[in-house]
Amino acid sequence: MLVTTEKTNLISASIVSNKFNTTSVKDHNLQIDLLKAMIESFADGILILSTESELVHANEYARYICRQLMPKEAASNAVPQEIWRVCQSLIESRELFPEEKIIIESEIERDSTVKLRIRARWLQMGASQYNFLLVTIEDCYQYSQSLAIADAKKYHLTNRETEVWLLRRANLSYREIANRLYITINTVKKHLKNIHAKQQETENFNEHKLAKLEGLRHFC
Repeated sequence: MLVTTEKTNLISASIVSNKFNTTSVKDHNLQIDLLKAMIESFADGILILSTESELVHANEYARYICRQLMPKEAASNAVPQEIWRVCQSLIESRELFPEEKIIIESEIERDSTVKLRIRARWLQMGASQYNFLLVTIEDCYQYSQSLAIADAKKYHLTNRETEVWLLRRANLSYREIANRLYITINTVKKHLKNIHAKQQETENFNEHKLAKLEGLRHFC
């Protein structure tokens, strides 16, 4: 009976251990799936690279950017040289500043329509402090356009004012805006003057509203 009890206990312990291991694996896989889903939801491109330039993971936007920067015959998992140079600078900085949390940033401008901001930092995974590199890719023009569209809604700009503001946010000169929209430079200046007036009017209204609320709070 004693032998039977020991065997039963061993079997029970084995079953519990297997269940625990299965649960741990499921939790680990769930965490990985959640991490991938979170990375995919970012507006910026996200790359996770090894120190040997191996691509560990990338969201869809990062893969799109890499395809734009690489030759057509390049492998699908290849890392563009422009991005890897930023990573190499981060790897080299580890020897100079081993205790510092360094972020290396660089900008890539291919033409008037492509301007990317690349940031590389260390991603700590597991026991080692320098396992992987986390690279973010920001489309500067897309970011400027998002801000311009938000401004258009906030300040109630007209369609033409929005077009002018989008180009101005993209750092185009008055002449470049005029040529792009087939209008005169004076018309561009007029639109920008109206935009700034609407911005000032909105800011003044918000300040007046805030002061009124502060007055009511003191009264209460």
